[in-house]
Amino acid sequence: MFETAFEKLTMTDQEKFRRIVNMLLAQTFLLQADTTSEETLRRSNPDYLFAERNFELLTEYFAFSGFTLEKDINYGVITLHSSYDFNRKKLDKYTTQMLFTLRLIYDEEREKLSLSKEIFTTTGDITHKMITLGILSKKPSNIQLHDALRTLAGFNLITKNSGDWEDADTAIRILPSILFVISNEQINSMTNMIDDINSADTQEETEV
Repeated sequence: MFETAFEKLTMTDQEKFRRIVNMLLAQTFLLQADTTSEETLRRSNPDYLFAERNFELLTEYFAFSGFTLEKDINYGVITLHSSYDFNRKKLDKYTTQMLFTLRLIYDEEREKLSLSKEIFTTTGDITHKMITLGILSKKPSNIQLHDALRTLAGFNLITKNSGDWEDADTAIRILPSILFVISNEQINSMTNMIDDINSADTQEETEV
């Protein structure tokens, strides 16, 4: 039973458990790599290690509320899924387009780096890629760039070390969690989706 197992945790670990539950509800993804590190992703995230040790307990807790917890040890990503559509974040059209572009950049750069999990780009390169693909006809406003990138960062899909999100030379780290938002099938049909986005009058949406 959950209650019995939870009571066996120390007071400190019970507080960690509560904090990680709220973190997963807010951010969807928990990464093994410490994304606060300015240089690399090699340092382990203590929150992930705690969640990994208590994975069964967390899974049981979330199951009561209709959530599924999944763990991918190859990429070091723990993902929380909701069984209910209304509990999923709707991304606007521009943020959705940027998300697809970031996934494409991640795949392209990962091949160059022998399947490295650590991929860097810049805000300027993202915008250039979107224009090259035909997703955009011109550079978006700084507000659009800032809001879209900050939204994706809020779900542990990207992070930055310094600088403003909208600055062209700001370094953006694309995290492996992006693989679990955009599937390989969606990437394979990305060209058709871009054509649809460019010709559609309605707003495209993606869920996180």
